[in-house]
Amino acid sequence: MIPTSIKNIETYDHITFWVGNAKQASSYYCSKFGFDRIAVKDLETGDREYATHVVRQNRITLSFVSSLTTDNKEFAKHMEMGGDGIKDLAFTVDDAKLSYSSAVEAGAVSIKEPYELSDENGIVIMATIASPIGNLTHTFVQRNKYTGEFLPGFSSNVFKDPLTHITGPVGLKVCDHHVYCVEDNTLLKNVDWYERVMGFHQYWTPSEKIKTETSELSSIVVADPTQNVKIPINQTEKRIQKSQVEEYIDFYGRAGIQHIALTTDNIVDSIDKITKRGVELMRPPKHYYDVVKPKMAAAGINVTEGFELLEKYGIFVDNDEKAGYLLQVFTKPMQDRPTFIVEIIQKVENSMGFGAGNFKSIFEAIEIEQTKRGNS
Repeated sequence: MIPTSIKNIETYDHITFWVGNAKQASSYYCSKFGFDRIAVKDLETGDREYATHVVRQNRITLSFVSSLTTDNKEFAKHMEMGGDGIKDLAFTVDDAKLSYSSAVEAGAVSIKEPYELSDENGIVIMATIASPIGNLTHTFVQRNKYTGEFLPGFSSNVFKDPLTHITGPVGLKVCDHHVYCVEDNTLLKNVDWYERVMGFHQYWTPSEKIKTETSELSSIVVADPTQNVKIPINQTEKRIQKSQVEEYIDFYGRAGIQHIALTTDNIVDSIDKITKRGVELMRPPKHYYDVVKPKMAAAGINVTEGFELLEKYGIFVDNDEKAGYLLQVFTKPMQDRPTFIVEIIQKVENSMGFGAGNFKSIFEAIEIEQTKRGNS
């Protein structure tokens, strides 16, 4: 039986990062990726504990939080262990109280029972549970009776960063999925938690282990019934050298979110915009396009963007077994610790794939960067 908690998930509501400097971190996503500032909660709005800066691009909402006090032990421990990282994933639901209660009944650990926030724009009901991944939490957000920009208690009187629009719209649309790196021998346990507590199902699993010359990974993708929220969970199986999963855990101090994937309708234009803004991208391994061109031709796929542009911007391409093809690109780490990257994807002609044919090449590209950092 599917727990009621996940039947009513609509989408990612917002993604919360805990960072050392929320004002600067949010500004980075405005200048580099073209997000708009939409809300703030800080000393000026009456919050004496945290400063929160919220940015948005179409249906992607990111919240950056920093502690304002010197005695916040939970925040200090988070920063000491892993530095900047995603602390909470919030999901829009139609009944936050029911979502919370059914999740807890199925075994979730409660972090915060359902509570209401209200202002002149209406009421929002929220509740939070612990996830099985590191110190990550999940928040249910019911906002069907709220018309405000973000949440009650936030001010929409924000500084509009002129660098947001320096190139024109970047064109990022929604968060398609997020990816976990988990410790050895925990993959199946984490998959079971999402199936049992959240009612997810196994969306996709590679037919074989993902191997490079230096490591071997297992991956299982779980998704909610609507498939609006998808989660690839990656675990190291064998290693000659340190795997990308191990590097992540070494520097983050725990399992967590290695990257989020954001969709676009025109990846060439989006990548052109963000590279002009100064975003650094990982390049495919040497000879990648020599291999992928005949592969796509053999599958009868006409890549309308053209391989010249794909190679120019370092865009990976993979055909879907059922329809269309997937284009994807990965940034280099967003901070000095190699613990968070951004993926940008375009699904062409109703592609539902995860770039399975690219997994080895993508992991090789990550390992190339890992070697440069001396972490192999």
